[in-house]
Amino acid sequence: MKKEEMHFHNKYNLKDIILGGQDGIVNVLGIVLAVATATNDLRIILISGLAATFAESLSMAAVAYTSTKAAKDYYLSIIEEEAKEIKKYPKRHLKNVKDIYYKKGFRGTLLNRIVSHIVSDKKLWVNTMVKEELGLSEEELISPLKSALVVGLASVIGSLIPLLPFILPFSYRISFALIFSIFILFITGAIKAKVTIGSWIRSGIEMAAIGTLAALMGYVIGLALGTI
Repeated sequence: MKKEEMHFHNKYNLKDIILGGQDGIVNVLGIVLAVATATNDLRIILISGLAATFAESLSMAAVAYTSTKAAKDYYLSIIEEEAKEIKKYPKRHLKNVKDIYYKKGFRGTLLNRIVSHIVSDKKLWVNTMVKEELGLSEEELISPLKSALVVGLASVIGSLIPLLPFILPFSYRISFALIFSIFILFITGAIKAKVTIGSWIRSGIEMAAIGTLAALMGYVIGLALGTI
């Protein structure tokens, strides 16, 4: 695999991992804190947390699969439509290719060679038009099944983080679950910024703030339900 392809796939794997992991942590943290605040029954806390874990993970995996498949189907439909257009109006699309590369700064013999090379390969011609005119690229197509598996697994792992203090023999379980989850969210945000762009501190704080908000909502709901 080429270096550029590895970078692309790593970028999309990271996106899916963060999507699933963050969603798992935030959702289960809110649920666990709500139940733990409302009741001291460890069995109920674990049942609700594990139920949320697997329901959330399956849901996230399904969403990742359907959204990725929809994007792939849309791209393929655009490719098919563009191929028909080129076949119907070849001169117009040849001129479009020439205009595209003229705007990129190519002139004279070099421009003519580039255009001739592109239009001599129908697949390359179609892909060039779709990419340059619509901003869509075949490289953006990823396997729906792979995306679903990565998101689902990341969601399971993320969801288990707030549950760890209730599974293992910890004291002050609610406080530990909150602090540990927010810490992991901060680290995740910082890694995202390091791999992509932006301030790692700002990205970490933003992601941690989301977890804090979920925890606060869960705590308030738990207090309200605990008084009933």
